[in-house]
Amino acid sequence: MRHIISVLMENEPGALSRVVGLFSQRGYNIDTLTVAPTNDLTLSRLTLTTHGSDQIIEQITKHLNKLIDVVKVIDLTDGPHLEREIMLVKVRANEAQRAEINHCVDVFRGQIVDVNTNTYTLQVIGSSDKNDAFIEAIDYANILELVRSGVSGLSRGEKILKV
Repeated sequence: MRHIISVLMENEPGALSRVVGLFSQRGYNIDTLTVAPTNDLTLSRLTLTTHGSDQIIEQITKHLNKLIDVVKVIDLTDGPHLEREIMLVKVRANEAQRAEINHCVDVFRGQIVDVNTNTYTLQVIGSSDKNDAFIEAIDYANILELVRSGVSGLSRGEKILKV
């Protein structure tokens, strides 16, 4: 099962390396990873997605909590949450395909962020499932290049990740 784990950690050199090292030492895979400073510049928020049973995720959480740089860990998938991922897709866009590509972008509430004589660069923001569906829908357009930011997420409602 896919899990979104959010980690509040000290914004120090080597902190990210220790988290990634923990995963590689134990043979766990990180599907996506995003990290950036928070409004408190001494702290960073790391959000990662991984797959595993509840028992494996519990082990990951326990190991993360043991790291000296880690302040707090939560599994966002334990409750209601919001997740977003930004995706940029460069597609071949000849005259015959442009109308169809425009329609697909509109349906997924995306944007065309760059236009060239032969290519479009498209931006789609949404859940990983939405972005996957967009890739399937636009596949006819000859995808030239694709980049995804990785998942960012927050718990819904009053639940927060804070010291």
